[in-house]
Amino acid sequence: MTTATTHHHPITVVGAGLGGLTLARILHVHGIEAVVLDLDASPTARHQGGMLDLHEDSAQLALRAAGLYEEFLAIIHPGGQAMRIIDRHGTVLLADKDGDSGGRPEVNRNDLRRILLDSLPAGTVRWGAKVTAARPLGGGRHELRLADGTTLTTDLLVGADGAWSRIRPLLSDAVPAYTGVSFVEADLRDAAVRHPATAELAGGGMMFALGDNRGILSHRETDGTLHAYVALRVPEDWAAGVDFTDTEAARAEVLHHFEGWDDRLRAMLADARGALVPRPIHALPVGHRWQRTAGVTLLGDAAHLMSPFAGEGANLAMLDAAELAAAIAARPGDTEAALAQYEKALFPRSEASAAESAGNLDLCFDENAPRGLIERMAAYQASA
Repeated sequence: MTTATTHHHPITVVGAGLGGLTLARILHVHGIEAVVLDLDASPTARHQGGMLDLHEDSAQLALRAAGLYEEFLAIIHPGGQAMRIIDRHGTVLLADKDGDSGGRPEVNRNDLRRILLDSLPAGTVRWGAKVTAARPLGGGRHELRLADGTTLTTDLLVGADGAWSRIRPLLSDAVPAYTGVSFVEADLRDAAVRHPATAELAGGGMMFALGDNRGILSHRETDGTLHAYVALRVPEDWAAGVDFTDTEAARAEVLHHFEGWDDRLRAMLADARGALVPRPIHALPVGHRWQRTAGVTLLGDAAHLMSPFAGEGANLAMLDAAELAAAIAARPGDTEAALAQYEKALFPRSEASAAESAGNLDLCFDENAPRGLIERMAAYQASA
C-alpha cells in the first residue's frame, strides 16, 4: 500500500489564467514565491480566447506593478480600439474610427498570457494539477487533493479558477446562473482577402450588429481573422439540443435565427471555417460577496463572474491580482489583515462592474436594440 505524498506551500494559487498568473508575477516581484496549479496539461493545451481591451485604470496598472508594461506595449494591436454599432440591415449607426486613441488598447489574450508565463520562475506553474477537493485544516491552513492522488497543504489559498471554481464553495454557496444569452463562436479567416465586403463592414476593431433580441459581434484579430460571437436569447438547454459536432447542421440551425439579416453579417457564420463553439453566458449574482474566512480568498471570475458586456472580466481579474499582491507584500506575517484590506475594496468595485455588465446585456438584447447601446456609448464618451 502506497501513501499519497503531501507537499506544503505557503501560498497556493489555483488557476493559471490571467488573474492567477498576474498574482504570481507581482508576488515574485516582491520576493514572495507562490505555486500555481492548473488543470491543463500544458500552457498550449487549449485556445485561450481572442482579443482583450486592457484598461488604463485596471489591467494596465497591474502590468506596471508586474514590471511588464514595455512588453505589453509591444503586443498592442494597432487600430484595435475602433468600434462600430450596426443594425441588422448592415447600416452603420455609430463608428469610432480612431482605433489608436483612448485608454483601452487591444491585445491578443494568448500573447498576454505568454508574457506573464515567461516572467515567472521555472516550476511556478504546475500543469496537469487538477484540484478535486479542498478543505480547511484550521488556523487558516487548507488541504488540496489533486486528481493524481497527491495532496498539498497551504497557508494561503487563492481561488483564481474561473466560473466553476473549486475554491469558491469554501467561502460562498453562490453558483453562476444562466443570463438568458448564448454565444456561438466562429472564425472568418483571411477576412480582408476572402470576404472583403464583410471585413469592410466590420471595421478594424470591435463591431456590434444588433436587433430582434439577437446579435453578431466581432473582433478583428492580429492575424486578420474576424472572430465572431453570434448571440441569441435562447433557453439554457438550447445548445444541448444542437449537434455542434455536425458543423453544417449547427450552422444551418444558427443561421435560421438570422433570416432577413444583411448577407455581409450572415457571412460571419455562413462562411466561417472550423468548429462552431457554443458558449452559454453565466454570471454570479450582482454584489456577490462572502464573510472573511481565514486563509482563503478569490479573484477574477471565481469572485465576480459577469457577462462580457462591460469589457471588465480580464481587467478586473488582473486588478484584483495586483491589489491582493500589494496587500500581502505590505503586511508580511499578517495574512488576515491583507485579505481583509483586499476584499474591502474588491466587493464594491466588482459589484459596480457586474451591475454595468448586466445592464449592458439588456441594452444589447431588447426590442429597441441597438438604440440603447448607442445612447450608452454616447454617455461614456461624454463622461470621458
